[in-house]
Amino acid sequence: MTAAAAAAPPLLAVESVDVTLGRGWRANQVLSGVDLGIWPGEIVGLVGETGSGKTTLARTVVGLVSPTRGRVVLDGLPISALRRRALRAERRRGHVQLVFQDPLRSLDPDLTVAEIVAEGLKIRGEADSDEIRRRVAGALAQVGLDATVLERTPGQISGGQRQRVSIARALAVEPRVLICDEPVSALDASSRNHVLRLLRELRDSLGLPIIIISHDLSSLAGIADRVAVLYRGRIVEDGPVDRVFATPRHPYTALLMASAPSVQDDRPFSPHQLRTTAPAPQSGPDACVFAARCAFAADVCATQPPLTVVGERWSAACHRHEEWDALTRSAATRQEGPADAR
Repeated sequence: MTAAAAAAPPLLAVESVDVTLGRGWRANQVLSGVDLGIWPGEIVGLVGETGSGKTTLARTVVGLVSPTRGRVVLDGLPISALRRRALRAERRRGHVQLVFQDPLRSLDPDLTVAEIVAEGLKIRGEADSDEIRRRVAGALAQVGLDATVLERTPGQISGGQRQRVSIARALAVEPRVLICDEPVSALDASSRNHVLRLLRELRDSLGLPIIIISHDLSSLAGIADRVAVLYRGRIVEDGPVDRVFATPRHPYTALLMASAPSVQDDRPFSPHQLRTTAPAPQSGPDACVFAARCAFAADVCATQPPLTVVGERWSAACHRHEEWDALTRSAATRQEGPADAR
């Protein structure tokens, strides 16, 4: 992304969003103060362990979940505040599209591929059948499928083809933003690589901003421009994917990177050097959400740190981010000790 593009307002903005699910004693705050901007022509990865709030954030952006505080803004329009007729009209336009994790479960097994891809156009009120057929064929061509699949049902095509049909269904309505929830987790290696290349090509050819929710950090490293790291409903780090993965500025990001599978044992430290079994020096409702698991927690962690700028388009929610280089060197030194003793 150019400097001029980055200086412009984001196309999609999540502003101070809280989400609470359930009521009364069952109420559970799933997102807390989430701020995230998405600019045209960029791929943003959302990473975090199960239960961190990634899918809830995606569902909030598309309007399936309402924020209890904050708002979601698309090109200046606060779409999270829309109600009734205005909300239905915005949904019919299909400006924000969601591609689900499992295409076999998210595609109607009784519809043909042609009917599935055309469904959004019909809901939006496209009356010209010739135009619908043209748009369906165009969307399938964009994802590398030809007319031979038009009359087949989801059960008659491969897993990789099903996921491409899901993407074609989203593209048919010409969305402003595409959200993919674990788009390759159910695919084999060959299909996974094909879908990832496809998403990158769509970004390059259409300028389409794409949000990818994933547990596979290596996949994101190959196609994402930025990565936002979620932990217990908060964004703890957000920045350029190459810099965040190479030199993380939050201990949870570092733990994710250290825990990720790697063919080469070239990681600067191992997961056990970033974990702690000792009680957190500070804990409580106002403490840093990661303090109880952080090997570097200190008295200052008694309060939740805000996202702080640590570099160009790079922020982290850690009180000790300025000490991070020294802290990680210390962790690496502790790792070398036992290894040398062995």
